[in-house]
Amino acid sequence: MGIPVVDFSKLNGEGRADTMAQIANGCKEWGFFQVRAVIFSGFPVFNAFCGHTEMLLLLQLVNHGISEELLERVKKVSSECYRLEREPLFKESKPVKMLDELVRSSDTAGDGKRLDDIDYEDVFTLSDDNFNQWASLTPGFKETMAEYRAELKKLGERVMEVMDENLGLPNGYIKEAFDGGKENANKAFFGTKVSHYPPCPHPELVDGLRAHTDAGGVILLFQDDIVGGLQILKDGEWIDVLPVRNAIVINTGDQIEVLSNGRYKSVWHRVKSTRDGNRRSIASFYNPSLDATIAPAPQLVDEKKGVEEAAGQAMGHYPRMVFGDYMNIYVEQKFLAKEPRFKAAVRAT
Repeated sequence: MGIPVVDFSKLNGEGRADTMAQIANGCKEWGFFQVRAVIFSGFPVFNAFCGHTEMLLLLQLVNHGISEELLERVKKVSSECYRLEREPLFKESKPVKMLDELVRSSDTAGDGKRLDDIDYEDVFTLSDDNFNQWASLTPGFKETMAEYRAELKKLGERVMEVMDENLGLPNGYIKEAFDGGKENANKAFFGTKVSHYPPCPHPELVDGLRAHTDAGGVILLFQDDIVGGLQILKDGEWIDVLPVRNAIVINTGDQIEVLSNGRYKSVWHRVKSTRDGNRRSIASFYNPSLDATIAPAPQLVDEKKGVEEAAGQAMGHYPRMVFGDYMNIYVEQKFLAKEPRFKAAVRAT
């Protein structure tokens, strides 16, 4: 069983009826898609999502407007950065040492012990604020990643415009909410996490990345073309997100779930470690500013409930909260259920 692949280019041709049926079935049975051949020239085809009231949003986008040449450079400099600057450090890192110790201390390979409080991952983060700390020994890394991040940020904003339309919100609503209001234009945070999941000698004992939902808004993932491992949780079952060459995987975080009043659910996902291959994973996060207040959009709240609830209190099913307060809680509870985090953020606010 795999995630459905929908070729959106066929919506404008003879295959439109069949493609619409695929989308309807996907909404009903899955709630998310792998999408191929998406053309971002007005996004009318995304209106097909509107008929489903609640869904996990996970897309794989190709023909997304980012050049193949740039994506190939990103792969090259990321792999070289790991080899030149990161691999020696990872070999001496805490995950490697803890796994070695667990193996040495275990009487048998099947004694049930696992490393459940650490990830078998090498990771660092890029943002505009830490540009001077970006990897400097890898030729072309800074220039390539700065160009890539600029293109990904534009793609993220285009995706948010699609969400605005699908949710019946004014164009630019989500971006403005993430900025913290019109008076705080471009204050939203855009960060990029560069990860590698090196070959693990005992993948049964540790995950590459433990199961979690993302705290923020829109996540744009450029994953490895060959080495898999990414899985999402659906109906109690972990489903592989198989690599599609040069696709960008889109999923939504907890703040989109709040803002959409539950129409779009944040996706539980994880990365399984593997004995073979060094998985590259470059995830960019378009998140609210820490000062932004996130709440369900009034247009998505039942009118009667909206009248009955006191001003300033939770709207619909989800709370009003300051994103910075939520992040303080998320740091401590990332790998736990998200619902208690929502409640705790309201108390903090």
